Amino acid sequence: MSRKRKELPVLESIEITDVAAEGKSLARIDNMVVFVPYAVPGDVVDIRVTKKKHHFMEGTVLRFHKMSPLRQQPVCPHFGVCGGCKWQCLPYEEQILWKQRQVMDNLTRIGKIELPECTPILGSAQTEEYRNKVEFSFANKVWKVFPDQHPEGLSPVVAEVPDDAPGAVGFHAGGAFDKILPIEECHLMDPVNNRIRNGIRDYCYTNGLAFHDAREHVGLMRSIMIRLSNSGELMLLVQFCIKTEQEHTQAMALMEWIKQNYPEITSLLWVNNEKFNDTFGDLPVQTYSGTDHIFLEMEDLRFKVGPKSFYQTNTRQAYILYKVARELAGLTGNELVYDLYTGTGTIANFVARNARKVIGIEYVPEAIEDAKVNSELNGIDNTLFYAGDMKDILNRQFIEKHGRPDVIITDPPRAGMHEDVVNTILFANPERIVYVSCNPATQARDLQLLDAQYKVVHIQPVDMFPHTQHVENVVLLERR
Repeated sequence: MSRKRKELPVLESIEITDVAAEGKSLARIDNMVVFVPYAVPGDVVDIRVTKKKHHFMEGTVLRFHKMSPLRQQPVCPHFGVCGGCKWQCLPYEEQILWKQRQVMDNLTRIGKIELPECTPILGSAQTEEYRNKVEFSFANKVWKVFPDQHPEGLSPVVAEVPDDAPGAVGFHAGGAFDKILPIEECHLMDPVNNRIRNGIRDYCYTNGLAFHDAREHVGLMRSIMIRLSNSGELMLLVQFCIKTEQEHTQAMALMEWIKQNYPEITSLLWVNNEKFNDTFGDLPVQTYSGTDHIFLEMEDLRFKVGPKSFYQTNTRQAYILYKVARELAGLTGNELVYDLYTGTGTIANFVARNARKVIGIEYVPEAIEDAKVNSELNGIDNTLFYAGDMKDILNRQFIEKHGRPDVIITDPPRAGMHEDVVNTILFANPERIVYVSCNPATQARDLQLLDAQYKVVHIQPVDMFPHTQHVENVVLLERR
């Protein structure tokens, strides 16, 4: 006989007192912490508990008794449904203060090392339409919202989907890999994203193109990726799942329609992905019209970015981030610099003119090829780039061959650095390490491993992603 699940309570008239991780806020009740999304400090709410553990609970706002004076009206009509910009209800000036607190909380609580005072966070001058890349998925199943699923006062809006429509285009719904929340209006990028996405959606509706079924693995339309350059170029990549000649004909007809109706697209690409996931790094990308790349500009440099290239998604703020890294590196023109996780060599090329030599290492071969092109394009001849797994390439033999670096700049993925990489850095024994991180929690863990030989002397948070919980942090370490 199955055990009857205990009914979880509704907590009434609870005041939200703090901001927590993952875009949530929190309240404290009888030494118990409760985490809830879409609330801000000062709100008084009823909370429907969805999970209860020994020391914390999770829940959703059922209704508001009092709106916080901090609360502001979100700009996006999908707020409260789409999970992409959970802090829109909090003024931006407050968002960045909480982000700085979270950075220091992670470094202190997880790192447990001696730290200097944190330099005030550098906020983003542009808080809407700041992304240069967005991706939208297609699915034959639509994620629907019912009034009793969301709190009174938030009034979530979902794009209308006709009853006979083959599906929806938008963002994946949380916890449902095969369902899509339809998006009518996204403020993360220039409004061109809305025109292109909605136009392709309507074409698919009119012409009967099948939306992808992630469970059955059939359906032509999988996703679109839009990349926008600050030099005025625009890339669109359409990802299909073509299994028949008829589907190929439909796909090419769509590509021709896009070409004719969106002349501003300078790089029109497509890929056929018959795999069980949406990643296409191992698949050939076809150019339908225009070039197979766009260029992004920073100072007097131009960077070639292809469909598989990594480039910071906030172009303006990336410039601020890289200037911070270059300044903290303290380069005089005589240094050998290692740039770890170099991507398309953006940081490497950005600092190369201030260094004797820069060596960049990156896992993705296509990114390394772009890095080499970017050096050549900008007349930079003091860089070397290597492709492969960081922990396999960066070893003692590599250092003995290329020389001990004076400065290491490292910008790892969210998981941080592999312990073998940290140990090799310690062996390399550079004078300074500039650690750029998109995840202060894993950064704190790595700083603890480096602490025996290096002291943190500067902390500079940089906000790259307004209205989200994400924050970049740059730390300078000096050899003890």
